[in-house]
Amino acid sequence: MGVTQDIEFEERLQQEVTRETQRLRAQLNEATEEKKAMQELLDFYNAAREAPISPPRWVREAKKKSGHVGIVVAQLTDTHFDEVVQPAEVMGYNAYNRDIARRRLRTWSEKVVTLPRDYVRGLSIEGLFVPATGDIFTGDIHPELKESNETKLLASVLEWMEPMITVLESLEKEYPSVYVAAVVGNHGRLSMKPVFKGRVHDNVEWLYWSVIRDRLADRGSKVQVDVSTSPDLAVPIYGRTHLLTHGDQFRGGTGISGAYAPLALGQHRKNVRQIAMGDPMQLMVMGHFHQLLDLPGIVMGGSMKGYDEYAFNLNLRPELAGQMMWITTPERGKTITIPVILQDREAEGW
Repeated sequence: MGVTQDIEFEERLQQEVTRETQRLRAQLNEATEEKKAMQELLDFYNAAREAPISPPRWVREAKKKSGHVGIVVAQLTDTHFDEVVQPAEVMGYNAYNRDIARRRLRTWSEKVVTLPRDYVRGLSIEGLFVPATGDIFTGDIHPELKESNETKLLASVLEWMEPMITVLESLEKEYPSVYVAAVVGNHGRLSMKPVFKGRVHDNVEWLYWSVIRDRLADRGSKVQVDVSTSPDLAVPIYGRTHLLTHGDQFRGGTGISGAYAPLALGQHRKNVRQIAMGDPMQLMVMGHFHQLLDLPGIVMGGSMKGYDEYAFNLNLRPELAGQMMWITTPERGKTITIPVILQDREAEGW
């Protein structure tokens, strides 16, 4: 009888040892996978920071400045890099792909220089402010985007490092100072559904702008890039608070009133919050709705992508690909609004 008990005890002990071994092995595998994922992210960051950059030279001579002072504000929003729009699917109104996006980005940078220089007289420009208000990448948050995009999201991040650095370094040669303030959009997120905890760090745009900031510093550039760790960022210009936000928190926009109803409610709620925090906003700068709008207290940038299949099938009003630009002065704040139209069928070849 005692021998039988000993055998049963040994069998139970062996089973417990086996279960514990399996549990520890599972923990080790999980830790190994976490370490592998962290190493891949670290390798990606290092590759992004150390990859060779060869910016082309395309700079225009600046003219002599005189008169009153001001700042050029050139919004950069909803570029949706590496999304593909087929002209046949939007009745030939627009086309978009990587080559067209590169052309439109370069056209944007050229017009950011030439339009204020050639059409605004009697003003000494003190610098350039670029509010980057999100959706730099189209991402893969929808299955159809995974199938139709030029490439995968992280590959897009690497692909668009050099073009953006090229643009910022070219603008640095044209302006006394260049300041970029970036908030994330909704298309660059890594989760399928929006999150609130760690919302910014779950978005590749945070990584993208952080690497660009570091790469510019490595190259000796004086371009200043601020990457917000919050979905909103308050930026003072001549003592007036400009609140940068993407705009995906505002619901609606497809009814008869269009984006006006969600904008009015969103502006009210954000300003109530900002007042309670002791930093009321004078201007809300946003994107998301792919429209160029200049409203009291609100500037909405357009989209570098332009009209797409989503907007077409919702029967939304077509709008040319463009971005918003304006002049800010100490006396008047936002004064001269200059929409920057980027879409050019003939030059883009579609």
